[in-house]
Amino acid sequence: MIKRITLVLACFVIIAVCCAAWAKIADLAGLWYPGSPKELRSELDGYLRDAEVGKIEGEVIGLVAPHAGYRYSGAIAAYAYKAVMTAKVDTIVIVGFTHRRYLPGRIAVFTDKSFVTPLGEAPIDMDISKKLIAYDRRIQELPEAFKDENSVEMQIPLAQEAIKGSRMVLISIGDQRIENCRLLADALYDVLKDEKDFVMLASTDMCHYLPYDAAVKKDKETIALIEKFDPDALYFGSLKKRHELMCGYGAVYAVMSASKKLGADKVQVLKYANSGDTSGMKDKVVGYMSAAFIKAAAGGTEQGVTKKEGQGMFDQKQKKELLKIARDTIAHYLATGERLDVEVDDEALKQDMGAFVTLHEHGQLRGCIGHMAATGPLYLTVRDMAIAAATEDPRFPRVTADELDDIDIEISALSPMREIDDYNEIEVGKHGVMVRMGWNSGVYLPQVATETGWSRDEFMNSLCAHKAGIPADAWKTGGCEIYVFTAEVFGEKE
Repeated sequence: MIKRITLVLACFVIIAVCCAAWAKIADLAGLWYPGSPKELRSELDGYLRDAEVGKIEGEVIGLVAPHAGYRYSGAIAAYAYKAVMTAKVDTIVIVGFTHRRYLPGRIAVFTDKSFVTPLGEAPIDMDISKKLIAYDRRIQELPEAFKDENSVEMQIPLAQEAIKGSRMVLISIGDQRIENCRLLADALYDVLKDEKDFVMLASTDMCHYLPYDAAVKKDKETIALIEKFDPDALYFGSLKKRHELMCGYGAVYAVMSASKKLGADKVQVLKYANSGDTSGMKDKVVGYMSAAFIKAAAGGTEQGVTKKEGQGMFDQKQKKELLKIARDTIAHYLATGERLDVEVDDEALKQDMGAFVTLHEHGQLRGCIGHMAATGPLYLTVRDMAIAAATEDPRFPRVTADELDDIDIEISALSPMREIDDYNEIEVGKHGVMVRMGWNSGVYLPQVATETGWSRDEFMNSLCAHKAGIPADAWKTGGCEIYVFTAEVFGEKE
């Protein structure tokens, strides 16, 4: 371990010599998160892959994400970044605060040209940074505000990996009194109102060091305040000891307020958990939440989500095109190891939809992988899931080129998921179901019940016990969350 940290530090020294005075080297690499580029990228990609973000109705203006060590909060923070992974984001404005330094009446803006992490240089948007400093004398260049500051640094590698190529604006509030927070909100609005392709992010953890059940209760109260989308209600409506509920309350106030000024009109909580869920130690926990401040799409339409649901979404020509994409993709990938470049003209196939691709060989399952959330165009989701079903399903060896002629392909195009409170709403054969309890989850497609002849009880008991690894009766006792969806299922055998 000592050798490894020494090696990481040595690499950073080399980078520091090359970067000289125009870049800051990360302080927390190898301590709060992996110092190895390969390990760090693998960990972050895993978090981003597993984050299932529901439908986003409109444009994300602001985000909230936690900032603890990645082993504790990285999986929750990934939900915030996943919400904007497919959007065009040229600049991400990260608003943190100073944990270890009190800078009365001041707000710090990072002004080096880049911030160097194990993933490389994160370039700084110097134009926006300079405009913020010029806005008011209390907004200053203060390098000490970014030394060993996890509220800012922990967001940078996630932003580098999720929003590749974006520039960053790094802000650290030295004093979270209301006048400072209002000043920053006004400055952000004034500087960003004429900008395009940006997103703001407030860095905060939730309650600190309470027993598990007490923490969940306190955080639920804080989340209810956030969901009101009223910055003053959040700031003044929380307990006097605001840091016990949320350490970065000033950062959240500033980003929420600026988001409202910039047109956001609602909050969507993306994920909540705490360190008891991620570490298993529940005596004293820290809470974590990801959320989005969203501006409704013009005309109230949903951005990136189809309104259609169930059977009849596609005609035969469209189905054949999707199946051809899946087969051509697998053949190309097996031959070259590269993804097939695909383009379609049909707008129906460009809708953002989740999908599963299932492979059968001589009537036996040979692979099945899918993406529940609607985070990209359907035709590209089918392409990527076809590769995954052929090469990444852990239950089977990789498909070989020699097998391809014997494989039948089936596609399940998914409607958005809907959480239900009453399990009697589940219609066997019509609904696919996802159950979730803590970090455990499992999904069955609608056709599973049809193919097995299961009753609803058999279907749900198997989903809970065998797919999700939770008690078989959790769906009946209220021990898990239940989501239903429909799917249009079609295959080459039709």
